[in-house]
Amino acid sequence: QVQLVESGGGLVQAGGSLRLSCSASGLTFSRYGMGWFRQAPGKERAFVASINWSGGRIYYADSVKGRFTISRDNAKNTVYLQMNSLNLEDTAVYYCAAGGEGSNARLYNYWGRGTQVTVSS
Repeated sequence: QVQLVESGGGLVQAGGSLRLSCSASGLTFSRYGMGWFRQAPGKERAFVASINWSGGRIYYADSVKGRFTISRDNAKNTVYLQMNSLNLEDTAVYYCAAGGEGSNARLYNYWGRGTQVTVSS
């Protein structure tokens, strides 16, 4: 019933930008904190950013702070991740998650299937 669908991934050159979107359905979106996580092959799933229901409380991993921006549009049931100054270490599958806040993945109840981001050169 609950569905989170990521989009916007793809191939980008180092130094470039991408914007990821996560469209939610089957839940009252405005009541849920949302997060982004990522996982590279052979690596553990890692926290990227989170945003609470109102957008007034935001957290970033140190590795992306200053480069990535998380935002949400409750009227569109969508959370975004704007990624600038991408580097090779940003290559991963990016997952959208709902129901939590902060870096602990166990706090999130729902997960999308992921979208691949590949940074070249």
